[in-house]
Amino acid sequence: MKNKITLTLASILALNLVACSPATNNADTSNSLIKDIKTGNVLLDAWEGPHGGVPPWESVDVSTLAASLTQAIEMATAEIDLIATNPKPASFENTILALEKSGGALDRSATIFGVHSGNLNVGIVSDIQQEMSPKFSAFGDSITQNAALFARVKTIHDNMDGLNAEQKRLVGEYYQDFVRGGANLNTDDKVEMSKLNSRLASLTTKFGQNVLADEQGYVTYIANKSDLAGLPDWLVSAMANAAKTRDKEGQWAITNTRSSMDPFLTYSANRALRETVWNTYYNRGDNGDEHDNNAIISEILQIRAKRANLLGYKTHAHWKLENQMARTPENAIALMEKVWPHAIGRAREEVADMQAVANAEGAKIKIKAWDYRYYAEKVRKDKYDLDFNEVKPYLQMEKLREGMFWAAGELYGFQFKQITNVPVYHEDVRVWEVMNATGSHVGLWYFDPYARAGKRSGAWMNAYRTQEKMDPNNPTTIIVSNNSNFVKGTPGEAVLISWSDAETMFHEFGHAIHGLNSDVTYPTLSGTSVSRDYVEFPSQLNEHWLTTPEVLSQFAVHYKTGKPIPQDLLDKIEKAATFNQGFSTTEYLASALMDMKLHMAGGDPIDADKFERETLASLNMPEQIVMRHRTPHFNHIFAGGYHAGYYSYLWADTLTADAAEAFKEAGSFYDKKTAESLRKNIMSVGNTIDAADGFRAFRGRDVEVEALMRDRGFAPSK
Repeated sequence: MKNKITLTLASILALNLVACSPATNNADTSNSLIKDIKTGNVLLDAWEGPHGGVPPWESVDVSTLAASLTQAIEMATAEIDLIATNPKPASFENTILALEKSGGALDRSATIFGVHSGNLNVGIVSDIQQEMSPKFSAFGDSITQNAALFARVKTIHDNMDGLNAEQKRLVGEYYQDFVRGGANLNTDDKVEMSKLNSRLASLTTKFGQNVLADEQGYVTYIANKSDLAGLPDWLVSAMANAAKTRDKEGQWAITNTRSSMDPFLTYSANRALRETVWNTYYNRGDNGDEHDNNAIISEILQIRAKRANLLGYKTHAHWKLENQMARTPENAIALMEKVWPHAIGRAREEVADMQAVANAEGAKIKIKAWDYRYYAEKVRKDKYDLDFNEVKPYLQMEKLREGMFWAAGELYGFQFKQITNVPVYHEDVRVWEVMNATGSHVGLWYFDPYARAGKRSGAWMNAYRTQEKMDPNNPTTIIVSNNSNFVKGTPGEAVLISWSDAETMFHEFGHAIHGLNSDVTYPTLSGTSVSRDYVEFPSQLNEHWLTTPEVLSQFAVHYKTGKPIPQDLLDKIEKAATFNQGFSTTEYLASALMDMKLHMAGGDPIDADKFERETLASLNMPEQIVMRHRTPHFNHIFAGGYHAGYYSYLWADTLTADAAEAFKEAGSFYDKKTAESLRKNIMSVGNTIDAADGFRAFRGRDVEVEALMRDRGFAPSK
């Protein structure tokens, strides 16, 4: 039910973790008012099929989505009203548990719509987004502003005698969500809050649609073969296929996504084309046309500031971080500012190295942003004799997927079996059943790896259904997906991915593993439903298993010969592990600091481009690096759930680096005792305990930032 309290279209389309409360047959007479009604509408009714039911993708009619979502909201509203007006005294069972069991039809239909919006956003889907956005916002407000319902929750919150620890945690989450959503406001302020939320929902939806439009609308085509100089064969082939799918056979296409832009900028010898591709990518949402996001940014920030002030908070950032691990924006900024000088200092060293290479080659240029990746690759070859073109033939997407499965089996006992008896929403999607070491069903994992029209860029994890065991005799198992945007190659050929893409695969699979390990009672506390600055910890930690010798020797095999990646190449990769950390840390931290400063700036209108320029100048941002996500296309914070929260990746990486050292100290990343402690204290508990307590139980102490500095090469190793 927690997701229903804060439900907006933006939350459905957030970067990951779409949650849905399960439908259950309720025999508890105190809860008999909440039943899953069969409507005859496949979008609303309980999912049928194996493994407790699966999403009915084959029966989805997009033209009925808006009507079905509206009906689902009405059904959920009726259930909420029954709970709020129950004449019996408020109890955990007839209020909190009833809320947990409510809204099944809305959860299911919103999940299906969210997947269409993120993966199949063509035709009328964007229109439905605009239509439904204010409706979802109004529904969320109708819950937090329901005085009778809040009174019941408060009654339980104020007297939790007899409840166990998990139940107390759940009640506390509900109470906090009500208060933070405006339950204590007066009538006039509640009306104002609803207006702000409705407008905000529409704006964040429009922001994301504008970015998607620029990603699809700006494609760089190459017609002359001579302009392919420097590009490896695998990239040329992928670009040719991308052009062919856009009816430009005989040409080569660089699509406006990171997975296409990044390798082109790394290898293309054509500096003018590098500049064109760079500008096209980094100017998304900033082209002064109908899809320009600058005015939307200003209004979003004003609304968030007004809402925070209405709730009694100094800024939106103070409101957002109150229930995160960091607690305050000042704490988050302190961590970022501790790392920032090291990052830009290293970046300047990297630029000097690149400039020296350019000078030695006789290139009479000054390194610019579109040169960074190209000359960094030359420095990598010069300093470490490491050419990632030599690594690429060993990075087959399918083999690395097998490596992810193998590592998860070694750590958690999971087994994966591909199945074909469930429907999918696109022919590219495949499904695996996940079982534990004894062969018992754990959940389903959907894999949607390739870019296509209507699919947003990047990579993410979704939960179609969350794990719970409110009825211990009929527990609900989880359904998760991993989605990415790899360039689909020629049929029959192995899909080769970059080292960075391989890390991303393991990262997103870490989110899925986090969900699959969940073993909690209530859906609101289940799986990945933890604070933003903690949820990235398990996923970032999972990246470490990519680099283990056990995975690389078995699954990093040449796509033609089948031979494992040579040891001397592995040695080079390890030696160069901290290479280019100046660039990667600076581009990330610039975005994270910008996010925080935008949300602490107050409620005055801003010129987003000017604010960005002036803020970066005050930070002494190296001119050769741009923010990883420039403000006009920063979906994480203006169309997703990371507003005043993009710092979370660094916060989580601090936990990650420290946790990784626990495995190193144990002698292996496959140490059984350490893996079991990770599962017990981190991966399986969801939000049933405080995140800091969970980490302390795993590590035996509080987190230490020194491990992060060592991991990035900013401090001496142990």
